[in-house]
Amino acid sequence: MSDSEKSAEFSVDGTTEGWTCVIGGWFALFATFGWLNSMGLFQTYYERELLSKFSPSDISWIFTTQLFLMWSGGAVFGRVIDTYGTKWIAIICTIACTLFVCMLSLSTKYYQIFLTQGVGFGFAASGLFSCGIVSVGQHFHRRKALALGIVLAGSSTGGVIHPIYLHFLIPKIGFPWAIRVNALIIFSCGVVSCFLMKTRLPTKEWNKDDKYLDFSLFKHKIFSIYCLGTFFVVWGLFSTWNYLPTMSIRHNFSDGLAIYTIVVLNGSSIFGRILPAYLADCFGRFNSISIISLLNTILLLAFWLPLEINSHTTHAQVFALSVMVGFATGACISVFMPCVAELGPVESLGTRFGMYQFVIGLGGLTSLPIQGTLIPQDQGSFSHLILFSGICVLGGSMIICLARMLRVGFKLRG
Repeated sequence: MSDSEKSAEFSVDGTTEGWTCVIGGWFALFATFGWLNSMGLFQTYYERELLSKFSPSDISWIFTTQLFLMWSGGAVFGRVIDTYGTKWIAIICTIACTLFVCMLSLSTKYYQIFLTQGVGFGFAASGLFSCGIVSVGQHFHRRKALALGIVLAGSSTGGVIHPIYLHFLIPKIGFPWAIRVNALIIFSCGVVSCFLMKTRLPTKEWNKDDKYLDFSLFKHKIFSIYCLGTFFVVWGLFSTWNYLPTMSIRHNFSDGLAIYTIVVLNGSSIFGRILPAYLADCFGRFNSISIISLLNTILLLAFWLPLEINSHTTHAQVFALSVMVGFATGACISVFMPCVAELGPVESLGTRFGMYQFVIGLGGLTSLPIQGTLIPQDQGSFSHLILFSGICVLGGSMIICLARMLRVGFKLRG
């Protein structure tokens, strides 16, 4: 597509309707990925209280399944949104998310928590998340990365707010009632998002020949290489989000203070999802994701690993790690999707996002359990986990750099 055609197609770039979708998408991400970003709190609570008989790796399967379904569900919902828009999907998924969180409040056994929090909420949240991403993606071109970055900042804000009130409510009113309050907040945010999100393109007839999983997209060389690089980056990227509180307790943090490593991480991630996204629109999205991926590698191997090895690691050093990792991982997540958006026409944006989200989901499905099994093999240390994560992100970063070179060559902007 030529520049003039793109200009005509997005002559409405950044209208009131588009920015209204951004607000709606922000609330959708607050209710879905914002809750997932609280997994460090749940991992620690389950290890010490509700599921204390299970290993960290067993417990992590709850969150990795949730992560897999929230991302890969886009392969189903993306095609439906391309055809029918967001309205009914957002309404149904908001109700389903609320129902599954309420069911979690009644759960006491591993399989119950796995089915409600991991499977049920994960798939329902995928629909609401996809509505937010696709609706915003259809309204923006020149400022697409910035708009999506603001939407994705909703998940980081949720990752700050959800752990704080749950941390205070669980000791006072118990886990079940704290989760019911959680369900009310998720429902309220979902309702707001339902009113504000709207796709720009008109609805169309359902084409039974279209596929949910359109593997023909992988015939596009740059798309397939970029997906492969993303897979390996994701394999190591989320290790801090799940295991940093547990690692902090190993370094003499109290349970209450350890939770704030996730709060700080999510807080800095808010800035990481907006500022780098703005710069990506200015200097090139593939340039940005290449640099950001390498930055995450450096933080894992040159900062987190020495802190874990050092027996005299201070609280200040761990919180500094939380700040930097939060910013870097947030930046990575915010620029992932805009790169995919520019690899094809807007009419198939939902399907393309869906296939890409499926790849991310596959990476997320096995990452945390593999990392969890490395902890007991390392006598309770996190060194092997960090090495595994860092090497995966490094390999993925190199592949993403290759995709960038194939996309723009030696141009400075790309």
